[in-house]
Amino acid sequence: MEMIRIVDGTYKIRGVDTDVSGTVFPMVKEFTFGAVGGYVTVDATDVPGFPDRKIKIKVDGPEGYEVVEGYTKEPVVAETDEEVIERMRKQFQVLEDMTKASKGGAVRAMIVSGPPGVGKSFGVEKVLGRHDLIADLGNGERKYEVVKGAMSALGLYTKLYNFADKDNVIVFDDCDTVLLDDLSLNILKAALDSKKKRTISWNTDSHKLRAEGIPDQFDFKGSVIFITNIKFDNVKSKKLRDHLEALESRCHYLDLTIDSERDKMLRIKQIIGDGMLDEYEFSDEVHEDIVDFIDNNKKRLRELSLRTVLKAADLAKAFPKDWEDYAQNTLMRNK
Repeated sequence: MEMIRIVDGTYKIRGVDTDVSGTVFPMVKEFTFGAVGGYVTVDATDVPGFPDRKIKIKVDGPEGYEVVEGYTKEPVVAETDEEVIERMRKQFQVLEDMTKASKGGAVRAMIVSGPPGVGKSFGVEKVLGRHDLIADLGNGERKYEVVKGAMSALGLYTKLYNFADKDNVIVFDDCDTVLLDDLSLNILKAALDSKKKRTISWNTDSHKLRAEGIPDQFDFKGSVIFITNIKFDNVKSKKLRDHLEALESRCHYLDLTIDSERDKMLRIKQIIGDGMLDEYEFSDEVHEDIVDFIDNNKKRLRELSLRTVLKAADLAKAFPKDWEDYAQNTLMRNK
């Protein structure tokens, strides 16, 4: 890829036309004259201070840049950005399809693993929410529940009983305590057994169960989905690894493999491109400024995630003129 040095050119950083003369970029496309003036398209990936993508440098003409003789750079990329985005689209489509199958009872259990803030929960709840809407319209009972936070073994037993019927789904969203407790894990093993009949028993006397009319034994016919940030393959603790392997052997395991900073940034761009910020009714310029803010500061953000994008959008809505100052103070780590 041919390298060029900008002789006289600018790029808009944080809404300000900034002089980038002297900066060297791989050239993607030669000088083009557009509706807002002339520009040369370059690849800013790995160039400090610029977003990891193709950008347009504003120049007056071909004389605004020069070829760096004798220096070429061929990108070494396992996947192109387009290939990464397509891979992620397919993975999240699999997530939705498997959730539908869980609702229908064909899939008894599924583990969804991936970093926080990439849309794991959204994909699952979107599918199950459609069934909730149908139940609401028909005055029927809702047949799924999302459980978050800590849960005791007795609480788990009770929850499984309440959603024991066919077509019911329990979603444990970052509720990792149920994976770490021996008694809870044994209950889950029974609930997710590969046998046709899955019988769960509580063999200890419990006033709570008697008070709520819950038997000490029942058959579970529903499905379970675990959403977790734990990457099972990387667990070091032998005890925890044994627990997770016992669970994994009974479940379909979907690793969304959004592990690198690049993958997370491309996922963010994909979701924003699909209309994530449409409800804010931003101008195209503000929309692009938010993307650039996240991209330019991704190494200093407290969390590179879709949640951070929404926080930035909220600030842009509340403080249109100086939202980036607020974002720097609330979304970024101190140097």
